[in-house]
Amino acid sequence: MTDRPAAAEDREPELPLPPPPVPEGAALVPVRMVNEYVYCPRLAWLMWVDSAWADSADTEEGRQVHRRVDAGGGHLPETPPAEEDTEDIHARSVALTSERLGITGVLDLVEGDGGRVSPVDTKRGKRPHTALGAYDPERVQVCLQGLLLEEHGYRCDEGFLYYRASRERVRIPFDEALRQAALHAVHGLRLAAAQTRPPPPLVDSPKCPRCALVGICLPDEVGHAHGTMPAPRPLAAARPDALPLVVQAGHGKLGKTGDQLQVSIDDAPPVKARLTEISQVVLFGNVSVTAPALHELMRREIPVSWHSYGGWFLGHTVGLGHRTVAAREAQFRCAFDAGWSLRFARGLVAAKARNARTLLRRNRRDSHPPEAVAEPLRALKRMTAEAEKAPDAATLLGIEGAAAAAYFGAFPMMLREDGPPAFDFRTRNRRPPADPVNALLSFAYALLVRTWHVALSGVGLDPYRGFYHTVRHGRPALALDMMEPDRPLIADSAVLTVINNGEVAPGDFVIAAGGCSMTQGARKALIAAFERRLEQELTHPVFGYQISYRRLIEVQARLLCRHLQGEIDAFPWVTPR
Repeated sequence: MTDRPAAAEDREPELPLPPPPVPEGAALVPVRMVNEYVYCPRLAWLMWVDSAWADSADTEEGRQVHRRVDAGGGHLPETPPAEEDTEDIHARSVALTSERLGITGVLDLVEGDGGRVSPVDTKRGKRPHTALGAYDPERVQVCLQGLLLEEHGYRCDEGFLYYRASRERVRIPFDEALRQAALHAVHGLRLAAAQTRPPPPLVDSPKCPRCALVGICLPDEVGHAHGTMPAPRPLAAARPDALPLVVQAGHGKLGKTGDQLQVSIDDAPPVKARLTEISQVVLFGNVSVTAPALHELMRREIPVSWHSYGGWFLGHTVGLGHRTVAAREAQFRCAFDAGWSLRFARGLVAAKARNARTLLRRNRRDSHPPEAVAEPLRALKRMTAEAEKAPDAATLLGIEGAAAAAYFGAFPMMLREDGPPAFDFRTRNRRPPADPVNALLSFAYALLVRTWHVALSGVGLDPYRGFYHTVRHGRPALALDMMEPDRPLIADSAVLTVINNGEVAPGDFVIAAGGCSMTQGARKALIAAFERRLEQELTHPVFGYQISYRRLIEVQARLLCRHLQGEIDAFPWVTPR
């Protein structure tokens, strides 16, 4: 017997249930968020519950279109006029709320006469050619605006959508089916918002590539982890990534002029940088920042990282930052789960050893025969396998230490043979570093910790609560956890670049009192090499598309949130071949 779909007359009719009453004190649902929910439930959850947002060309264009609308104008009577009253009503930017329906919204335009009015909602694009005149999200949104007007005593049986690009109006009648669909969407959004994790992403949807939140949502990456998306599409940013502004002048001053930051150093001509092109501000030493500049940076959520003159990361200043605690709650739950922490740490140490082996295999100098590096490579491969099966954290620490000894023992094989004697590397040391190579490594690791610290804070995680590094006062344990696999790929690679290319010289270092410190020239050269490395692209070993190391760190931080919240089972550590 073959199953067949039930005919319309065979199906049991659905019982129309009214939405449950809104609990007292519950947050009112913004009408605009209901539009997003009908378009994509995951998008609405990220925007309303997780307070996630990213500007794009489309969102900026929409903001410009609504600038005149949001300015207000006209007047909506507090009490509806009598039906025989013919006075015209024309009011812009009208804010209405309904406790009974549990919704709130700002209506672009309300027009009519007497007690009969219609909401007019402005859209930036062209009128779509669909059977109903508009897409469901827009129809639901304008219908809810009509329900708000009815809650305030007005008669409202239709609304309009005005499409700015084509300058056309589309009439939307508020029939019973649309009203029920609108109320059902409000109820659905409220239920979704009560969940601790976002709804599943759309599968291979054409909506995703142009969505402003695609880099936050990561629909294809999450779908790939679930097995619903075999080959993720290339991750596309809506605009080019902004870059850090690094200032290391001893007596520099950072100020604001218009939409630009201005760096002044003594009597030298000031240097300007557009705020739209700055991802973060990194300050070394005694650099002052004016209050207007700091206020604008916080308003734009551009973090300011503070370092000592020698490169020690002191902290960072942000605006309101990530305004939800869901990711941090999940992070702390996992941190107190010893089994979960051990599984995560196994993957971390294994990825670090595997990446160290990759860097060593790629960068061995020709003067060293292949058999010279064969033993360190075999040791790192063996320790990668051992790390994945370590029974406890103490054993894992031992494996990591042995892998580091094998790696740094072979580190001289990646340095140029004809380099100055000052760059002869014997062993890894720190606090203070005893030679120029160790000074460069320590500074590069400080830059990498700062990069991960800012990325983790930006996605709502606590950089100080990790799963492998022990909790210690002032120690960003999670940032240290996440940077470990990236040490060879980013930090060590940048150090090898400045040494082997001759970008630093022995005169760029000062050795005194048993320690080695870097001059401003050495720091400048390494910072430049570090930033260049972040801009380089690699083929993602899991997702298969091209991505820069800078963007990769952000993606990894967001995937860590998904992993902590149980949305994806296995964290995709990046280990290029």
